[in-house]
Amino acid sequence: QVQLVESGGGLAQPGGSLRLSCAASGFTISRYAMSWARQAPGKRLEWMSGISSDGSKTYYAGSVKGRFTISRDNAKNTLYLQMNSLKPEDTALYYCAKAWGREVSGSTDEHDYWGQGTQVTVSS
Repeated sequence: QVQLVESGGGLAQPGGSLRLSCAASGFTISRYAMSWARQAPGKRLEWMSGISSDGSKTYYAGSVKGRFTISRDNAKNTLYLQMNSLKPEDTALYYCAKAWGREVSGSTDEHDYWGQGTQVTVSS
């Protein structure tokens, strides 16, 4: 069955970096766009970044553009999110998600599978 397992979260200082990974199984990620989203306490789920199935196109929400980089290794069936210049407001539970098709939707819609999430806390 389809599974998405995130890892790499933890505690980081403001200005620091973390790299999240999302290991996919049960399907071939090269056929689908993939996304990262996050949910902070008391807030709604926020789409952050997406990447097309072949990795040629990437998209970011304004809140993370220029600081976060999404990438994928289709040979390893794995999605990544490099997070730099972290801020306290980046504290959230981070999820990866599989899109319905090859292109990014730019929202939390049009995704059919989600991981369990990995916690990122940014604090001094």
